[in-house]
Amino acid sequence: MGNPKKLTGRPQLREGKRSKRIIARFTEDEYNDVAELEKQLGITKTDLIRIRVLSGVKEIVINSRELIQHLDKVGAELGRIGNNINQLAKHANTLKLQGALNPVTISKFNALFEDYIKVQQLLEISLRKIIRAMGI
Repeated sequence: MGNPKKLTGRPQLREGKRSKRIIARFTEDEYNDVAELEKQLGITKTDLIRIRVLSGVKEIVINSRELIQHLDKVGAELGRIGNNINQLAKHANTLKLQGALNPVTISKFNALFEDYIKVQQLLEISLRKIIRAMGI
């Protein structure tokens, strides 16, 4: 029992300790705006203000709710596109069995499918950039 120090709480920082304080006053509306951003973004008021003030830092403030809503719409659209592709493939197989499949239709479908794959790859690249920007 040589160390009478308490072992509760967060360990003390040796480097990067934030010892300086800036005090700012806000109007009621400004404070409510900051509090609303805190709820929407899921970060503390202090971190929000720090990120906004130090905009040269790599951190970017992203509205996660809005991002998830947009990604949900993109995912739904990709699902519809996939469904359409499956229906077209089934129809093409039916026509092929009947001997009525036109080679021009096949080449048009292949060109459109290649365009779809390119768009999907661009979407994947964009999503990776968003994830990196969020610091995940």
